[in-house]
Amino acid sequence: MIKHLTARGLTALALTALPLLATTPANGAALGQAPATAPALHRRVFPEPPPADVVRAELDRLTVEPPHSMAGYSRAMFPHWAKQYGECDTREVVLSRDGHEVTQDSACRAITGTWYSEYDDKTFDSASKIDIDHMVPLANGWRSGADTWDTAKRKRFANDLDNSQLIAVSAASNRSKGDQAPDQWAPPNTFYWCTYSRAWTHIKSLYELSITPTERTKLIEMLSTCD
Repeated sequence: MIKHLTARGLTALALTALPLLATTPANGAALGQAPATAPALHRRVFPEPPPADVVRAELDRLTVEPPHSMAGYSRAMFPHWAKQYGECDTREVVLSRDGHEVTQDSACRAITGTWYSEYDDKTFDSASKIDIDHMVPLANGWRSGADTWDTAKRKRFANDLDNSQLIAVSAASNRSKGDQAPDQWAPPNTFYWCTYSRAWTHIKSLYELSITPTERTKLIEMLSTCD
C-alpha cells in the first residue's frame, strides 16, 4: 500500500507543475475560448470518489439486473473527446491533468511528459502509450441503462471531468479491460482496487446505471480492500 500511496502522492505533487486549465461544465461546453497556452482559471485533479462507507450505501441502492441488449450500440452514440476550451478536447485535458511536467503544442497535443498508470503500476514517457479510460466503459453503460438516454446525456457521460469517470492509464491495460465490468476485469495493481471500486460504483450511482449480480459481488470484495 505504501508503494501505491507514494505513486499517487507523486502524481498529486506533479500536478503543481501542470498548466492551469479552464473549468468546464460536465456537458463539455467551454466557458472560454483561450488558447491552450494561455493561463486558465483552475487546476484540475482526478476527482476523488466518495469514501468507502458512502459508496457501500450507493452500491446497496443500485438496481441489480441482467445486462441489457447491445442492439443498436456504437461508440458514435456517445460523442466523446468533446472540445473543452480552445483546441483542447477531453482527451488532452485528462492527459495534462494526470501527467507530470506535460507540455502541449498550439493544438493542445501533449508533446512531452510522463504518466503513471494506476491500473498496472507503470510509468510512461510518451502520450502515445497512454489511453484515456472511461472508468465505466461506454458499452457497459449501454448495457446498464444508457441505451435509454438521449444523446446529450451520453455526451456528458463520455466527457465527465467533474466525477471519477476518466483517467489516463497505459494503453495496454485499457485495451485489456475493454468494456468489461469488475467481475470480468480488475486492475492488475491490486493496491488500486479500493479507488477503482469506489469510482466505478459512484459513477454507476450518479448516472443511475444498473449492475449484475456477479458485478455486485466483485465490487463488495474490492471495497473490502479499503478497510
